[in-house]
This record gives sequence, structure tokens and C-alpha cells, in this order.
Amino acid sequence: MLIKLNRVSLNQEIDDLVPSEAGLRHSVADPASASSFPKVLRRRLDDFFSKESISPKADRAMWIKIAVGLTVLAGSWIALYTFKPDSWRFVSLYLLNAIAQTFLLLNIAHDSNHNAISSVPSVNKSLNYVFDVCGISSYMWRLLHHRGHHSCINLPGEDDALTGRGILRFTPHEPRLPLQRFQHIYALVVYALFSLDYVFVRDFECFFFPSHDYLKTRHPVREYVTLFAGKAFYLTYMLVLPVVVMGKSIALVGLSFLLAHLIIGLSVALVFQTTHCVDGTYFPSSRSEFDNGIYHIFATTADYATTRPLVGWLTGGLNHHIAHHLCPYVCHTHYASLTRIVKETAEEYGIPYRQHPTMIRAIKHHLLLLKQLGSEDRLPTA
Repeated sequence: MLIKLNRVSLNQEIDDLVPSEAGLRHSVADPASASSFPKVLRRRLDDFFSKESISPKADRAMWIKIAVGLTVLAGSWIALYTFKPDSWRFVSLYLLNAIAQTFLLLNIAHDSNHNAISSVPSVNKSLNYVFDVCGISSYMWRLLHHRGHHSCINLPGEDDALTGRGILRFTPHEPRLPLQRFQHIYALVVYALFSLDYVFVRDFECFFFPSHDYLKTRHPVREYVTLFAGKAFYLTYMLVLPVVVMGKSIALVGLSFLLAHLIIGLSVALVFQTTHCVDGTYFPSSRSEFDNGIYHIFATTADYATTRPLVGWLTGGLNHHIAHHLCPYVCHTHYASLTRIVKETAEEYGIPYRQHPTMIRAIKHHLLLLKQLGSEDRLPTA
């Protein structure tokens, strides 16, 4: 089975988060029983695919999602140039395109960059460029996501997802600034600018002014070419062509572009932030706190709305986030089944499984964490 071929990579990734008895202090009363939990869980996750003769890569549902997302993305622009609508219809179609971009980023680009869609590398590679079509460097995102998140979840100074630029404080290990007392109030505004930051600042910053050691390297020349070509292509079809070809005003196009990114930025940020930064998740001070990387995943990660198929369909299965971190090379359309195994096994071994029944509840608990971090230097320990 393909999942078994990837098992070495998965185990190496999660086992790089090294041991300590302290890591189980939130977890389980019987350490002897807990010690077998990672092996049993991995075996059951593998058995799901082998016993059912299911490929861990894309199934029919996933290919339908890819077709739907690409069709809406292309169709919205074809409709714009074919019908040349008035201002309100222009804005509506423009925002429909933004929704399609959000859908593609969460559902297709994320999976392809994990090589989770196909066992044929060229298929994943081609779909990786969805990021570039949406104005984001697929190469840089892959580096940040794999090297700066999956291998160091919720580790301050290492997990790039915790980068708050001094505006937001995501962990109790960071210094607290006076402004951050109000971060639970202004956080959603900051998140709405998330994708604009990536398009205009973040990618260039990572290429030319790297803050992490793994970024301080000689990047392939083709990636520099792709960076500038991708940005130029994106800004041309999003900003230049509507003005030059359709004759729309700069103000109308600029407003539509801003609204589009408010949708993309807020949606993508909330989908991800509600999986690791909620009250109840843990923020290790080092990689040496856990006996096994699987315990690290369970302590730092939370699911939400796992019994609501529509949420999973729209968010690319990222609401099943523990399953994603355990099986990053598996297509997200399998996550719901894997989550049932994860939940049952965790309950059997007494390992806390963190989840919220709805996404709204997860967002609430994310904002509660931000409020705590903005008003307290240290959070209470469990």
C-alpha cells in the first residue's frame, strides 16, 4: 500500500519531535498503556487502507472537487469578459472568483503540496501551481508549511504559523506587548489582510530577508523566476486586465480586489488558526517534551465540526486536523474515516482528543485564547 511506502517519511517527521515523560502530564494515567498507543494508532490507520483496499490518494469525490473548483475559477473570469457586466455584477463575479480561489487553496493546493492527490509526482507538481495562480509562491509555502510547521507544531520561534509580527501574541512564551491586550478584538481584521500580506510582502520577505535558518539557503533559480512570473500573472489578470480590457475604473477594480482578499485571508486564516491556537491546546517550550511525536500532535492540535460533512467539504478536511498531521500524505477526502479511528483509539488509551462541535465554537475558543494571551504573561497549566 502507498501509505506504507510513505510511512517511513511520516514516522520520521513526527518522531523528530523527541521524548520526555513530561509530555504526557496532560495525557494518561497509565504510562505503560500509553507507550503502545502510537504503534496501535499507526497500525489501525494503515489497516484502514489495506483491509478496505482503498488508495490513500484522491478518490472520485476529490477529482469532482478539483473539477468544480477549477471550473468555477475559470468560469467566473470567462463570464466577466463574455458578458461585460455592470458594476454590481462585476463585483459579484469577481468575488465568486475569490471564493473559488479560497476553495482551491484549501482543497487542492494544500493536498497537492503534501503529494496527497496522486502517486504520480507530476500530477501533484502541476496542481501545486494553484498557489501561484492565486498569487502565492507554491515553493515558499511548501517550505514554510513542511519545515516550519509540520515538524514543529506550536513551538515558539520555529512554527511559522505562530508568526504574529508583534501584532498578535500566539504563545505564552512570547513577550506580551500593551497593544495585544486588545488582540482578540482586532485579530479578525488582521486575518482579513493575511492573503494580501502573502501576495505583496511575505513571499519576498522569505526569499530575500529570511527569518528562519532553513530559508537561508540558495534557492533554485527557477523558483525566483516562478516567483516573479507568478506575481506578474496574478496581478495582471486580477488588476490590470479588468481596467485595460473591460474599461472598469481603477477604483472599482481596486475595491473588488480588496474585498476578494478579505474573503480569502479571513477564511484561510480562521480554518488554520482554529486547529492549533485555541484554549486547551498546548505550546511546548522545546522539542524534548514528548516521548513520541504523536503525543505532540494530540497535545497541540484540535479538531472541529468533524460530524458536519459540509464543513469538511469546504475546508479541505482541515477540520479533521489531527488526522491530517498523522497522515499528511493522505488525501483529505479520507480524513473523516481516519478521524473516527483516531478518536476511538485515543479514548481507548486515555489520550485527550481535543475537538469543538462547530467551527463557530472553535473560532470562539481561538479568540478566548488570544484574550488570555493578551492579558496574562503566562497561561494556567493543566
